[in-house]
This record gives sequence, C-alpha cells and structure tokens, in this order.
Amino acid sequence: MHVMILGAAGMIGRKLVERIAREPSVLSGAISRLTLIDAFQPPVPEALQAVSTALTIDLAQAGVADKLIETRPDMIFHLAAIVSGEAEADFDKGYSVNLDGTRALFDAIRQQSLKSTYVPRVVFASSIAVFGTPFPEVIPDEFFATPLTSYGTQKAIAELLLADYSRRGIFDGIGIRLPTICVRPGAPNKAASGFFSNILREPLVGKEAVLPVSENVRHWFASPRSAVGFFVHAATIDTAKIGPRRNLTMPGLSALVGEEIEALRRVAGDKAVALIKREADPVIERIVAGWPTQFDASRASALGFKAETNFDQILQVHIEDELGGRIA
Repeated sequence: MHVMILGAAGMIGRKLVERIAREPSVLSGAISRLTLIDAFQPPVPEALQAVSTALTIDLAQAGVADKLIETRPDMIFHLAAIVSGEAEADFDKGYSVNLDGTRALFDAIRQQSLKSTYVPRVVFASSIAVFGTPFPEVIPDEFFATPLTSYGTQKAIAELLLADYSRRGIFDGIGIRLPTICVRPGAPNKAASGFFSNILREPLVGKEAVLPVSENVRHWFASPRSAVGFFVHAATIDTAKIGPRRNLTMPGLSALVGEEIEALRRVAGDKAVALIKREADPVIERIVAGWPTQFDASRASALGFKAETNFDQILQVHIEDELGGRIA
C-alpha cells in the first residue's frame, strides 16, 4: 500500500507518521511506500526510512499535484494548511494554500481516474471553523456551515468539493472536522486558537503565557493523541456506513478557559497558574467570539471516533507524550 501524507511536517502529520512507525499495520495493511510532503522538510522516523520519500514542495504551485498523484497513492491524508490567524491576516496566501492546493489535489486525482480505474481513500483535515454564529446551545452535524473567517470559508468550500468528488466516485473521501487541538506541543504559532494551548504548555515548564480572552470563553477540544486516532480510524472505516454526508464533526470536550486553568491548578499547582498573564487582544476576542462551543458529535461517536471527556485527561496526554511524564 502506498500512503501519502500532505502536511507531514506539521504537528498532527508528524504524530501520524510516528504512530505508523510504532504500529506498521495501524492502517490495516502493509505499507510498501510512504510519501511525506510539506512546505518544510518532513522528518522520517528511522523505522520508516526504507519505504519513505520526503519532499519539500508547495501543493498550490502549478503542476505539483499532478506529478504527486501520477504515483497513484492508495491512501492520501490531506493535512496541509495554514492556520486560522495567518489565513485571516493574509487573504491571498490563505486561499492559495487552503483552497487552491486542495482543488489541485482533488482534480489531479480526477485526471488519473479518467485514464484508468483509480479510487484512493482521501482523509481531509477540516475544522469546526466551518460553522459560524448564531449557534444553538449544542450544534448538530446538520447545522448549516456559515463560517465567519476566511479560514473557515476555505475549509467549508473544500468540504463541499470532497463530498462532490466522493459522490461521483472520483475518490473515497472523508472530512474530519477537528476540534481545537490542545495541548499543542512546540512553540506558539499564528493560530488564533493558540492561546488555548499556550496557557497550559508554557506554565507546565515554568514559562509565562498570555491569555488574550476572558476565562468565560467556552470552546471544543481534543488532544493531539485523539486527533491522530481520528485520522487512523477515518483511513480504515467502511465509508458505506457514512453515506453521502462525508464530513463529520469529531467528538471532543466542551470547556471554559477557566476550567482549563483549574485543571492546570490541580496538576501543577498555584505556581503554574500564576504564570498566566491576562492581556486582552480585541482581534483574537473577535475571532473567537464567532467560533462554536459545543457539539452533538453522536454521529461520529456511533461510527467509532473517540476523544477525551475532561481536561485532566487532556493534560495527562500532554505530560505523557511531550514531557516524559514529568512537570516542572
């Protein structure tokens, strides 16, 4: 089986590759070829060196997607994107990366399918940012997509494309609407949602973090470990069980920022909480105000997707996976 991962240098992409390295049969078949692609050099675990090719390219550039799909990968994970804050700040780049690159990929698959039978599984990283206010208290899968950011709009358009190309039998697609992933490892990025992780990750290692919104902000969360689990399950699920509505809102945890902070207090004490500095940011407040807060993800749950149920679990995942089981 030839597996291709676009966005393999990103946080979830790296963790997905690491999962494959630890569990070679996790995608329900032996991997004979693994192609890792990103705008930055994707790392390749030693266990996968013999079957892997790592490429540094821009999917949105003319002809790139066609050359990639000429190799006819059996399974494609499309995780490549620029994050919400950057997509909002740079209109052209957001549409180029998040929409044009996706359309080029999907149509490259279509061109291959016209030559001879070719129907790969495509797993696409979407986002709960496809939804916009006003919201009901709990948002069902059937709620209409009216995004209030450019990032959400780009993801919503890609969801429609994925459903249409799947309906026409061009590929077998499934879109994964990710919750905000927390706690993200590494340095802060340009995502508007980055502070949700920053106020936990930095204090756990004795560093200050800035909270730009009220503690009463509520949001929808899952850990990086759960996110990788979503993609692995999506890659192996019988899509006949999903039907024509190919984009699924993933299970998660609805929690207040204040509940995040109290979980941090339980795990690391008052000293860690004191490292959180309140500095209001009107731009971040405006973006976050248009985001959903709680979902009915019963459809995805019934299909076998799973996530954490409290913030103590999310913190424990971060401590185990990123801090070697220890905190400062």
